[in-house]
Amino acid sequence: MHTGEKPFKCNICDYCSNQIGHLNLHMHKHSGEKPFKCNICDYCYTTKSYLEIHMRKHTGEKPFKCNMCDYCCTTQSYLKIHMRMHTGDKPFKCNICDFSSKWLGNLNIHMRKHTGEKPFQCNICDYCCTTKSCLNKHMRTHTGDKCDFRTTTKSHLKSHIQKHTDKN
Repeated sequence: MHTGEKPFKCNICDYCSNQIGHLNLHMHKHSGEKPFKCNICDYCYTTKSYLEIHMRKHTGEKPFKCNMCDYCCTTQSYLKIHMRMHTGDKPFKCNICDFSSKWLGNLNIHMRKHTGEKPFQCNICDYCCTTKSCLNKHMRTHTGDKCDFRTTTKSHLKSHIQKHTDKN
């Protein structure tokens, strides 16, 4: 019978577990220790199960199959996310308006409309925006109309424009 008691407590954070093994695995997060190493690419993991999932990238094994289409993937969680395409489920809901999304990332971007946060800033002008793709699109405005030159720095743009000015 499960009592819900979690007697094994982390002495660094608030993590608690009902199994000492889970606490031991948790402690790798604090120590940075990753004892499970891939013998193909030297990538390291904190648990054997994460290493086993990683190894599927090398073997091409995709044991999780969608029963509605030909999609296959390496983890149960990827399959669950994929299934939203078929079910239309939108579990990520805005608590301010009626927006909902299949993807957490889309909700995070949407929330910037409410907060006004614009974390992507052009390093040439004062333009700010909510997504990396908007910034990439904006950067095309700095190419100028005389040639196809592009840059990401204001000083390089000024230097390049000067070359056109010197020709006139």
